[in-house]
Amino acid sequence: MSSRPPITCHILDTTCGKPAENVKCEISYIPSNGITSPSEVKPFGYAYTNQDGRIGSWNAANSTETFINAENNQWTKLVSGTYRIRYHTKDYFLKRDGTTFFPFIDIWFEVPAIPEKHYHVPLLLSNYGYSTYRGS
Repeated sequence: MSSRPPITCHILDTTCGKPAENVKCEISYIPSNGITSPSEVKPFGYAYTNQDGRIGSWNAANSTETFINAENNQWTKLVSGTYRIRYHTKDYFLKRDGTTFFPFIDIWFEVPAIPEKHYHVPLLLSNYGYSTYRGS
């Protein structure tokens, strides 16, 4: 198994032109079994961005989903469906003596019925705006 998880992300702070370090990110899976409210979605993994603003691996969270093996922190499966990455941006800006309009940013995306091996979700971030795209 590859050491890289099937879904990764990174954050670039466009206010200073540098990677956003130590930002908490959570990843969730939304099954097609009747969840109708985003408040019902619970993360199955979390991580903090490294000095390059990247998430290299996810830690298992308390969840009913078992995508990440708690013993070795390896992502064990990628299934089709809707995923959400929540970027906790407020704490990042507060540590930099700044404010933000977005205390967190949720990016929702679809993994098709026949998933590819890897999905990358970059976030370009500033205090009052953000942009994202499907990376490689």
